[in-house]
Amino acid sequence: MLWLKALHLIFMVTWFAGLFYLPRLFVYHAMSTDEISNERFKVMERKLYYGIMTPGMIITFIFGVWMLTDYAWAIYGRSGWLHVKLCLLGIMVVYHILCGVWLTTFKHDQNKHSHVYYRWMNEVPVLFLVGIIILAVVKPF
Repeated sequence: MLWLKALHLIFMVTWFAGLFYLPRLFVYHAMSTDEISNERFKVMERKLYYGIMTPGMIITFIFGVWMLTDYAWAIYGRSGWLHVKLCLLGIMVVYHILCGVWLTTFKHDQNKHSHVYYRWMNEVPVLFLVGIIILAVVKPF
C-alpha cells in the first residue's frame, strides 16, 4: 500500500515538473527570433511533453486508480475532498491537453500568444498543486 502511494507521488512530481517547465519553455520560445533557437525549443518541448509529462501523467493515474480501487474509495468515497480532488485532476488533464495544443502551434510556427500569456499560464499548475496537496493531506471535508 505504501509502495503504491510512494510511486503515485513520484510520478505526480514528474508530471508536475513538466507542467511547470513546459509553459516556461513556451515563454522563451515565444520570445525567440532566430531559427536555431526556434528549432531547439521545438525539440525540447516535444521531448518534455511526450517523454516526461505524458508518461508521468499516465503512470500517476495508474497508481492513483489502483489506490482508489484497492482501498481509498471504500474509505473516502463519500468524502467531499476526494470528489473535489478528482475534479481538479480532471481540469489538470484538460490543462495538460492544452499544453499539447500549444506545443502543436509552436511546432507548426503558428503561435499567436505572447510570452506574457505563457508567463500567466505557467502559474496555473501551482494552483492545482496547492489545492490537490491540501485536499489529500488535510482532507478538509
